Amino acid sequence: MQQIVQYQKNGNMQVEELPPPQCIDNGILVRNKFSLISAGTEKTSVSNAQGSLIARAKKQPEQVKLVLDYVKKEGLIHTVQKVFSKLDSFKALGYSSSGIVIESRCPEFSPGDRVACAGAGYAVHGEIITVPKNLATKIPENVSFEDAAYTTVCSIAMQGVRQADVKIGENVAVIGLGLIGLVTVQLLKASGCKVVGLDINDSSFELAKSFGVDECFINNEQYIKNLLSFTNGYGFDSVIITASTSSNQPVDFAIKLARKRGNVVVVGAVGMNINRSPFYEKEINFKISCSYGPGRYDSNYELLGQDYPIGFVRWTENRNMEAILQLIAENKLNVRDLNTHIFELKNAPDAYKLITGESNEKYLGILIKYNDKEYPFDKVIKTYKNNPLAKSICVGFIGAGTFGQNYLIPALKKTNAQLISVSTATPVNAKTVANKFGFVECTTDSDSIINSQKTNVIFCSTQHNSHFKYVLSAIKANKPIFVEKPLCINREQLEEIDKAVEEYKGKVFVGFNRRFSKPFNAISSFFNGRSAPMNILYRVNAGTIPSTHWLYQPDQGNGRIIGEACHFIDCMSYITNAVPVSVYAKCLSSDNSNEYNYDNSSIIIKFSDGSSGTLLYYSNGDTSFSKEYCEVFCENSIAIMNNFDEVTLIRNGKTKLQKFDGKKGHLEEVQAVINSIEKGTEMPISYNSIRKTTLATFAAIESINSDKVIYL
Repeated sequence: MQQIVQYQKNGNMQVEELPPPQCIDNGILVRNKFSLISAGTEKTSVSNAQGSLIARAKKQPEQVKLVLDYVKKEGLIHTVQKVFSKLDSFKALGYSSSGIVIESRCPEFSPGDRVACAGAGYAVHGEIITVPKNLATKIPENVSFEDAAYTTVCSIAMQGVRQADVKIGENVAVIGLGLIGLVTVQLLKASGCKVVGLDINDSSFELAKSFGVDECFINNEQYIKNLLSFTNGYGFDSVIITASTSSNQPVDFAIKLARKRGNVVVVGAVGMNINRSPFYEKEINFKISCSYGPGRYDSNYELLGQDYPIGFVRWTENRNMEAILQLIAENKLNVRDLNTHIFELKNAPDAYKLITGESNEKYLGILIKYNDKEYPFDKVIKTYKNNPLAKSICVGFIGAGTFGQNYLIPALKKTNAQLISVSTATPVNAKTVANKFGFVECTTDSDSIINSQKTNVIFCSTQHNSHFKYVLSAIKANKPIFVEKPLCINREQLEEIDKAVEEYKGKVFVGFNRRFSKPFNAISSFFNGRSAPMNILYRVNAGTIPSTHWLYQPDQGNGRIIGEACHFIDCMSYITNAVPVSVYAKCLSSDNSNEYNYDNSSIIIKFSDGSSGTLLYYSNGDTSFSKEYCEVFCENSIAIMNNFDEVTLIRNGKTKLQKFDGKKGHLEEVQAVINSIEKGTEMPISYNSIRKTTLATFAAIESINSDKVIYL
């Protein structure tokens, strides 16, 4: 299929051939008919990417801060590599479209339904899109696809009006008469308000008056007396800002226009360095409207399809979309007259010349039209003419996100493996990864990679809850699989994998990279030949992640002990050359809802050789401090690893300090796996050790909940 993408390194807009997305759970697959370019949002994105790195940095100081923080933690070289890797990618654009359902994985929709779709990353400018069910709504019969493509943008305007909580007869000023401003005017008039529109020029005044606006003024303080006269000197009950500018002027002016205890609602992206005095003196109710409405940015609502009860949340983003379509159907909202341009998909780059100013033509509503012709879409897109499959290791890579692109795929390229197929959840990312690393083909269908005769080794770096599925499929397809940690997320899944490994003689490796790092190799060598058990202390300053993160969802990640603590338990297994036999764990008991108590745990593990390991996994520390620290005591000797930068070895009163490059063994583990497959030997970590480490993480959770020692 074809989709509009932007290359992040130079900002070029282009129409690319991409693999179509797979229909997501609780969602639908849609063949787009029209999509709307959001001039404000997309102009900012496009213009930023077309600027120099210095210009981009000036416009995005918060991103610069993140980069500087990353330098402190990961070092300059790795940070630079990550930044340039991010730039060497395609970006999808668009968030408002209409089309026909061609596949459904939810009862609310059926193939053939006409739908309006929303959401950045979902309702993109592409021939085929996949959308969660709460970001789609059915189109009434008398509403055209062209009009329905405006639904999402109109919902943004509607949410702004709802935030203003307007009443019949109130005076409302709208600052910014662009696309959203003109829709806002119509919604306010439909609500029985007297409306004044303001803009920095008069180009949209005539259209605004045709939509019922009572008066229009240039956005300039010289007209403030006229504006206040419109309200009989009281001031406006509400001022809704739909302008887009970095200036504080719209907010400052809005406060001057609002009556005492009036409302100022910010819908557009504007400067908000608010002058306290007039804001304070009038007791202004200042609100920021969040996109299309309640539910936006809530993964439970948008991705999992968990609706808010109507008795508690009357107007969600989905119900706002329904309301917009109903207003269009009843001819109470006119979006047809907002159209200034309709571009065929193949000519889409010309549309962006309008919004960036490369073309001087005036514009307002810009629609992208998609071909009505029905034709099959290949699930796999060939990216290179050559198909050299002569090498023995032919890799299919599933789930090439940030981690896969920064660590695993670069490591694979340094081996004898041939990169054949790559799959990711989104078409644009699949294309990006294939181009960047030289995969022969790309797809969004991960199952096809496992079942393909072209691949004989699988690498998997997907979301944790999907590991079980791909591991099981690879084993049954008789293909060795390297899966990022964890192996799976519950005991039931582990039992299924156990059975498959035994029945099919499956080869499974989990990405426990720490044991392959040079610092831990040095510690292992230091204690080579020991005869006594060890005491190990491993402290992890993990840092916090939002409580809404998918890692904490019961069926998606089941928490960081399962998803991350396994790393450090495996590392202790490596040092002791033993497996866990029992686990006892405790965690904090905080009343803070933002604290995930399991992320602050002390876990004591007894190993089969008599050794004892204590894992201190904490998320409540300062992330500027080193992340990982390990001490090993055994036979009057001590080894200390500090953040993979150095190892201190102490024995017989002598101290030896070894310096390292901070790398954590990703390259070495990938090379070890490929070498073992080439030679036909066992995986570098035995399956028994992998399953015991995995069991230990489950046991840690059970121990915390029961306050008992759990024996494996």
